This record gives sequence, structure tokens and C-alpha cells, in this order.
Amino acid sequence: MPSTIKTRFAPSPTGYLHLGNMRTALFNYLLAKKDASGIFLLRIEDSDAERSELIYLDSLMQDLRWLGLQWDEGPEEGGDAGPYLQAERMDIYNQYYQQLLANNQAYPCFCTEEQLALSRKMQHIAGQAPRYAGTCANLSEEEVTTKKAQGLPFTLRFRVPKKQTVKFNDLVKGALVFQTDDLGDFIIKRSSDAPAFMFCNAIDDAMMKVSHAVRGEDHLTNTPRQILILAALGLPAPQYGHITLIVGPDNSPLSKRHGSKSIRELRAMGFLPEALNNYLARLGHYYPENKLYTLAELSEHFTDAQLGRSAARFDQKQLDYWQKVSLSRLSDQEFWAWLTYEVGSIVPQDKHMAFTQMIRAELVLPSEALIWAKRAFTNELVYTDEAKQVLNETPEKFFKIAHSENDYLQLLEKLKAEGYKGKALFQPLRAALMGTLQGPELTLWWELLSAIQREQRFQREFHVTDL
Repeated sequence: MPSTIKTRFAPSPTGYLHLGNMRTALFNYLLAKKDASGIFLLRIEDSDAERSELIYLDSLMQDLRWLGLQWDEGPEEGGDAGPYLQAERMDIYNQYYQQLLANNQAYPCFCTEEQLALSRKMQHIAGQAPRYAGTCANLSEEEVTTKKAQGLPFTLRFRVPKKQTVKFNDLVKGALVFQTDDLGDFIIKRSSDAPAFMFCNAIDDAMMKVSHAVRGEDHLTNTPRQILILAALGLPAPQYGHITLIVGPDNSPLSKRHGSKSIRELRAMGFLPEALNNYLARLGHYYPENKLYTLAELSEHFTDAQLGRSAARFDQKQLDYWQKVSLSRLSDQEFWAWLTYEVGSIVPQDKHMAFTQMIRAELVLPSEALIWAKRAFTNELVYTDEAKQVLNETPEKFFKIAHSENDYLQLLEKLKAEGYKGKALFQPLRAALMGTLQGPELTLWWELLSAIQREQRFQREFHVTDL
């Protein structure tokens, strides 16, 4: 095993990067960067040409760089173990197929999908676990030649040794043992000539000298098979670690129906990379301090001993919490730049900083600033039902006083002198000036509005009797 930690992220470019894949990339990055000489490798598993698309490859590399997860080896970076796209490594896989065939450790299988489905059904009826029955395991060379000459499609299956055990120490789950008789001979090359995932994934890890492979526990059943393949070829296996999957509130795998979004979508919404990194680093890994860390600090405190075995439940409120913490670290200028796309055309230039300072504590996403910009700088003042009720219950005298005063503190003193206090004092002011009873600090809102705006809004409330 190499002394330098070398991890990898090996996505398939068949869709946009989602939270589960991102967390896998993040954990591998953090583990690699604990070591001063650690290497984080990006490999693109695009052997399935029908499903792989260039647009997804470009997008996932943009997402990784935006998150700060820059790879040391891989596409556009190079390295000694390339090429880093599986579609360009087919000759390598074919060499190892030939080695397995020559050693009688693999064989062609001509079973059709219908035959395999019937076999699984019969095994189910007999109360047996479904596995390949070995129908083609002992075909003679003549039989194989004849079937190939007939043009029958075939796969390649790995010949699993009988009555053996596969043992390995998982970084998360500890010592694990699998019986080879439970595995059955499995496919390593499809009838389309495309290599099966578990085959090329294992070959690439060995040839690229990956020392640690952290991945989702949905790959756990692949691991004993990959260890057998590598052992048969005399290649080293990495140390595997299988992290729990991210689940939704109902404990089913996180999906769009739970509100899950791609990294591309979250970025467009205005989430900050620091927020995503800090939230996902804690989703299945324990950090003793609840503070915003840089990537370097997340890596420093990352350890496989703190990887959890319980399901990692996605919590939007926690993601929003880390977003607000990340936003609190921005300067007013940086915060305004974050807001510009949504409200830059509405907020007057001389009000940029005042608006930012007033609104920043209220926001999770920049889209939430739009309603406040419209309330402050347009005539689109939409009243909530609660605001309407307060305005209808407030005496006309209140608005006469408010309409005649431009100094906020003096206005409060005048209203207090008339007996208004507490909710009866502040709620009508909020309702009239904001159209709602909740929002930014009233003092800052007062200063943001021009004297003409305040006068108009109080005058409007004085005349309106049925909002």
C-alpha cells in the first residue's frame, strides 16, 4: 500500500452533480488533504457511452472547482496514471480480460435475459438467494466456438472460487467477511462489449495507485467481487470505506421529491460553497466544534474514526443555518455582490449599502431580498392579512400624527404621549411602511425610505378604510 494517501472521486457523467455525489467527493478530498502530500484524483467513469454526455462532464468539473475541490490528477490536470476517462482505457481492460480468460478465471456466458429471469424465479420459489447458476461455466471450447459462430451475444463472467471467504477491514464498518459461495459468477463484460462497473472501477483504482476509496454503502456488495478480481490479476486493492447514504425525512434515499437539488441548482439559487461544504462535511461525520471551517480546517479535523454508521438524514434547516453563518462572514460589499443579480435593477445606487445592512440578517437566499426591494423602492406594496387587520383596527389619529412627522424618534415620543405603546405602537408603523408585521429593523427601514415615501404610505393608510 502506498505511503501517500491517494483518494479518488469517480462519477459517471450521466446527470448533474447531486448532494450524495458531492459528499462522496468532499469526504475523499478531505481525507487526501489530511496528508501534506495527499493526492485527490478525479476519474470519469464514462464506459457507458449511451448514457454519458459531455455537458454533464463539463458541469461536474465546474461544480467541483466552485466548491474548492480541485483535483490533483485527472481531466485537464493530467498525471502519470492517465488517461482519466474510462472511454479512453478500453485497451487496458481488454488486456486484463484476456489474462483472466487465459487463466480460466473468466468465461463467456450465452444465457439470455429470459433464461436468467427464469432461473432467478426458480431460485426464489426454492427459497434460495438469486445468483448465477453456472449454466455456461463448463462449456467446452468447441461449444463456445460454435455459439460464437452462430452470432449469439455473450457476456464475460468472472469465475468465483468456491468455498472461500473474502475478508477486509472497512474504514466505516470495521471487519467484514463474505462467503464466495454467496456471490455467484458475476458479469465483468457486457454483451455490448462495455466493461461492467465493478471491473473497470477496480482495475483503475489499482493502476492509478488509489490507497483509499470512500464511497456509498450501496457499493458494499461490489467490494468482495472487486477484491476477488484484483487478487486474480495480482493487483493491489485500496482500503475501502462505505459511508451511509443520505436519506430524506422518511428515511428513503434522498431524491427530488424530498426537495433535493443538484449542486448546479443550489449554486444558481445563491447557496455559498462554504455553506455546502460545512453542512455536508457534518452529514455522516462528527466534528466536535459547531463553527464554520475552511476546507483546510475541515480536512484537518476529518478522520475515518468519526464517520457515522447511522443513516445521514438531510435537514434543510441545517443547510440554511450554515448558509446564514457563511453569509455573516461576507463584507457589505461582498453581500451586495451576492444580491446584485436579484435586486440590482431595483435598489438605487446610493442605497446599496443601506439596503444591504438592513436586509442581510433576514436572508438565506438572494431571491428573498426581491420582495423587500420591491416594498422599499416600488409601488408594489402588498399587504399581508395580518397587516390589513392591524391597519383597520388602528385609529385615524395615529396616522395623522405619523403623517406629520419625519423624525423617527420624535414620532415615537409623540405617539407614546398619546398612549400608544408596545404592539399598538410598532405594529401599525410596520404595517403601514412595510405591508407586513415581520421584517427588518424598523429604524433602518424608516431611514431607507424617503420622506415622500413615508408621507405617501401614511397618507394612503389614512384614506384607505378597506384594504
